Amino acid sequence: MLHDFELAGRRVRLWQRTGESYEHILMKALGFAMFVGEFPDLEIEKKVGLRYKPDLVAQNAGGDFLFWGECGSNSIRKTAWLLKHARVERLVLFKIGQNVSQLTEQLQAEIPARYRPQGKLSLINFNSEIVEITGDRKINRVLPQWFTEIKFS
Repeated sequence: MLHDFELAGRRVRLWQRTGESYEHILMKALGFAMFVGEFPDLEIEKKVGLRYKPDLVAQNAGGDFLFWGECGSNSIRKTAWLLKHARVERLVLFKIGQNVSQLTEQLQAEIPARYRPQGKLSLINFNSEIVEITGDRKINRVLPQWFTEIKFS
């Protein structure tokens, strides 16, 4: 199914594959709207030639990852691998309506601090009502009351 969004003044069409939830599509859209201002070349689901394919990515001219966004469920192992091996400057994990306290503790316990220096890893958890809030699919900007953010150090 094709979803048509207006995100930060741009028309963005996202395809929902079989087995993929609308919430996963929405997290990509929200992440795009949140970060495209900071990363104008932000792309959705671009193949980058690594073991993993990002939901959101921005690269510099040399191919380095300025931004990598992961939406929905992903393992601690994947997160650690990206931080250790992908030379990601900023990695953001996106969730909807999750109790993220256990995940936060696991990330801090299982990923050494040297791989998650200040500002490199953050977790954005959108409110459970985000599907209803963004029902018209016109998201010029993501309002602060729509999410909480945990920045790791």
